[in-house]
Amino acid sequence: MLISERGDNMSDKLLKRQNLSFGFNKEIAVTHEMNLNPEPFESIKTGRKNVEMRLNDERRKGINKGDFIRFTHTETGEKLLVRVEDKLVYPSFNELYLAHDKTTIGYGRDDVAHPDDMLKYYTEEKIKEYGALAIVISLV
Repeated sequence: MLISERGDNMSDKLLKRQNLSFGFNKEIAVTHEMNLNPEPFESIKTGRKNVEMRLNDERRKGINKGDFIRFTHTETGEKLLVRVEDKLVYPSFNELYLAHDKTTIGYGRDDVAHPDDMLKYYTEEKIKEYGALAIVISLV
């Protein structure tokens, strides 16, 4: 039996499969919905980027290895499905940037990668409150 649930954010759909033969619920494949700006969307689509950086807020804490993320291009509405290969939590984006090669997080080889770039998405207060999340992904 397939059950659909909605999180606090209307676009955050979770899919669970109930294992009726044993009489308990078991999460198998959860699909999370996220919007993505054009440049990172294309970088993931072409395989140049395999780590998505997000705030480790309540919504993202539900993401687990083996889940799926359906990214929606913010301008075209195009969809892209990826599998979560790993989920790494850091106290801040400073530590995340130190731990990952800049090309895996969406920068070009000649680009200057700096954690302050994330301030265009998140406030310093939110980063201090929640920390940073590196979601290692692969195209499906």
